[in-house]
Amino acid sequence: MIINGGENIYPREVEDVLYTHPAILEAAVIGVPDEQWGESVKAIVVLKEGEKVSEQEIIDFCKKNMASYKKPKSVEFVGALPRNPVGKVLKKELREKYWKGYDRRVS
Repeated sequence: MIINGGENIYPREVEDVLYTHPAILEAAVIGVPDEQWGESVKAIVVLKEGEKVSEQEIIDFCKKNMASYKKPKSVEFVGALPRNPVGKVLKKELREKYWKGYDRRVS
């Protein structure tokens, strides 16, 4: 769960919306540090081969399909999501680079 300014945001809910976008092959949503709100929503996406879409287009798509406070504040495009041997996305690994240097890690 991501806590953004006292609001609870469930990553799965945001991921479900992301998966409806025609250009997205895979998606993972994590909370990253935000000085003002505690955490902000970050989407990490893998695009389908040959597809191009901007960060703002993804954010706008989410804004149209869910409550605005749940939409990602940023989007990172990657070639593949890290997975364990059984195929589960390793969100702890995705969060690690953003939380480096923070004593308290909200996750």
